[in-house]
Amino acid sequence: MSIGLLFIMLLIVAALILGIWATFSVLGVLVTLAIAALVGWIADRVVPGRLPYGWAGAMVAGLLGSWIGSLLIGPVGPTIARIPIIPAILGAVIVAFVVQFLVKRGVGPHPRGPETRA
Repeated sequence: MSIGLLFIMLLIVAALILGIWATFSVLGVLVTLAIAALVGWIADRVVPGRLPYGWAGAMVAGLLGSWIGSLLIGPVGPTIARIPIIPAILGAVIVAFVVQFLVKRGVGPHPRGPETRA
């Protein structure tokens, strides 16, 4: 077997390994964002009012809530995509309450309804 053919085979194997690694990394990020959006949506349903920015706001609330909840009570309960569900929901509810408090005080984006449009 020639050195050139061996080098090409090694490049193909390296490209396959890199492709598989990138796919699973991207898939892991997408799953994490989906779980965070679901946790944020649950918090949005628990807290009166609506989180601003729709699904993006719910996703941010889920990500921040996961971090805050894990700091407060630790990684308790089941985990999905490395997100501890119980602390994430608790933390996302806290984030949603803080956001609702700030929105009611006039800080941040204001929800617009048909009656407030110009």
